Amino acid sequence: MKEKIQQMDYLLLITVLLLSAFGLVMVYSASYPIGYEVYHNSTHFFVRQFLWVLIGFLFLIVTVLIPLHRINRMVPLLVISSIFFLVLVLIPSIGIERNYAQRWISIGRFVFQPTEAIKVSMVIYFAYIYARKQSYIHKFGKGVLPPLLLLATVFMLILLQPDLGTASLILFSCGIIVFCSRVRFIHLVALGTIAILGVSYFAYTSPYRLQRLTSFQQPFETAATDGYQLINSYIAIAAGGITGNGLGNSVQKLGYLPEAHTDFIMAIIVEELGIVGLIIVLAAYLMIFYRGIHIAFQQRHMFPKLLALGLTFQIIIQAILNLGAVSGMLPVTGITLPFISYGGSSLLFMLISVGILINISTLKYETVNTR
Repeated sequence: MKEKIQQMDYLLLITVLLLSAFGLVMVYSASYPIGYEVYHNSTHFFVRQFLWVLIGFLFLIVTVLIPLHRINRMVPLLVISSIFFLVLVLIPSIGIERNYAQRWISIGRFVFQPTEAIKVSMVIYFAYIYARKQSYIHKFGKGVLPPLLLLATVFMLILLQPDLGTASLILFSCGIIVFCSRVRFIHLVALGTIAILGVSYFAYTSPYRLQRLTSFQQPFETAATDGYQLINSYIAIAAGGITGNGLGNSVQKLGYLPEAHTDFIMAIIVEELGIVGLIIVLAAYLMIFYRGIHIAFQQRHMFPKLLALGLTFQIIIQAILNLGAVSGMLPVTGITLPFISYGGSSLLFMLISVGILINISTLKYETVNTR
């Protein structure tokens, strides 16, 4: 245990700790107007996020200390629970609907978003199953196809919420694992083509999704409806300049920019801290990416290597999707900014992902069994 603690990737841990602390500051700054207006308590969202940070880091520590082979044994439970919760959230009397989407489950005062857990569980499942299939990975029917059938089921269930953004994120993360698992090139091309065609089909055959995907290209044509949020994000970013207007001095969070403390918190960061704030956040994500890739390529066994790659790319792809939406370069998908946006479920499972990455970084002293 002592040797394991000594070998932990502290650079990754410190980066995530500082980014989460920065997120707490920005959640308070972005949310105190709406917290006071709605709950008569300016610290309402900050206190909740602070509790989630504490819970998340507790789970991170536990995840670091659990032997990785025990995570292997949880794979069947993860798969079964993933399907169970995805079905459960669609039941009207159980699932909670917000903004025309049914993505949450309420247990008393506890509100939980199952897809956040499923993002992690699917990466674990894919890393585990493709690590075991290495001896016949070149056989499409036996080595490649079976896990993809489960992925297609999960994708469709998430699409029913509807949540194309998260469904696509899971698809991309699992695709990275397939790509890195020595699958034949012709199989990769075929699977990539099918995935692109499938996502495009579901995006363009639904008027709701099509509107979300195209409104970001010409937001000023729908300034009073779909383009409203993005236009106010533009205003916040433009007002920030190089050094920003000062911490706490955002104007857009005063009722102009919807979801200022969740999906669009980066716009408030740039308005208050300028391009300097943006560079700091980007540098933190680059450090997480670098340490994650470093951890992956240090591994001799396929399971921890694929797992580290899947989790690392999932964090970074989510950050890219969020930053792209806030800047108008990508469609608005409702995906949070990792470790910074307000949202308990998202933060908790992001920290669990980091805990697994740090766990993998200590595997010099541990034998990995994927059986």
